[in-house]
Amino acid sequence: MSIGIALPASAQETVRIRGTIERIDGPVYVVKNRDGAELKLTVTDNPLFVAIVPAKMADIKQGMFVGSAGMMQADGVQKAIEVHIFPESMRGTGEGHYDWDLMPKSKMTNANVEQAVSSVDGQVLSVKYKDGEKKLLVTPETIVVTYEIGKKEEVQPGTKIFVAAAKKQPDGTLQAPRITYGRNGQAPAF
Repeated sequence: MSIGIALPASAQETVRIRGTIERIDGPVYVVKNRDGAELKLTVTDNPLFVAIVPAKMADIKQGMFVGSAGMMQADGVQKAIEVHIFPESMRGTGEGHYDWDLMPKSKMTNANVEQAVSSVDGQVLSVKYKDGEKKLLVTPETIVVTYEIGKKEEVQPGTKIFVAAAKKQPDGTLQAPRITYGRNGQAPAF
């Protein structure tokens, strides 16, 4: 007799959202996703609103925890599209190196900064995560951001948002415990 593994009935599909708030209908944020689909998003009790704000390479110091979406180069270096500086309270978030859906074939690397050095092409960050290490090439085109505690009131029509893992509800709406958004017209870079 074989024993099968059954998922609990409450197991829900998770969805990543990158889009713009179109309107707010009571507790529902109506979002136009980057693929053009209209999504209905609600938040859990005590949601977290996190604002993305501009930062610069000079803000990155050895020992900080950063995340970077980018494209792998032939030499094994990841050319950073963006780098986000995590506050200490978010250390360890999504740690590792894995496929990402920002662009076709993009990768995400979240890791500790071991060293930062200048190169001919830009700044190179040597980073280490639990299963390995990578070099990230940060060019003048790379977007560098950090996080600040946000406010629900700042998330209004026209606000660009990112939700890492919204859970699909039985009625087709999506629910999330956290909305990351761009402040003052900025868009989350990832």
